[in-house]
Amino acid sequence: MADYVVLMATAGSEEEAKTIADALVSESLVACVNLIAPVRSIYRWKGEVCDEQEVTMIMKTRTALIDTVAGRIKALHSYEVPEIIALPVLAGLRSYLKWIDESTGALGESDDPSVR
Repeated sequence: MADYVVLMATAGSEEEAKTIADALVSESLVACVNLIAPVRSIYRWKGEVCDEQEVTMIMKTRTALIDTVAGRIKALHSYEVPEIIALPVLAGLRSYLKWIDESTGALGESDDPSVR
């Protein structure tokens, strides 16, 4: 399994997306959140086709934090079933991946940072 993931989620407004992003970064659960708005989402919900504007959140973090991040998003989110999906990072610039570790507290989890 990859050590790093890109998490994707959507929010119903920029304000909600910013609130979620601020919490996740402040709590060192993700290294970065990109907010992309507006995004037009067409989807089926409770038997009806919906067409809404949303904000996409793209988050970079460690695989070990997926469940914690997902729980935090659910706690802050207005949707009954928020989109939360994880895509593995198969490769990346080593210095960028190290920055994700540093930003999410990974280096403090081991006495030897070369373990990762």
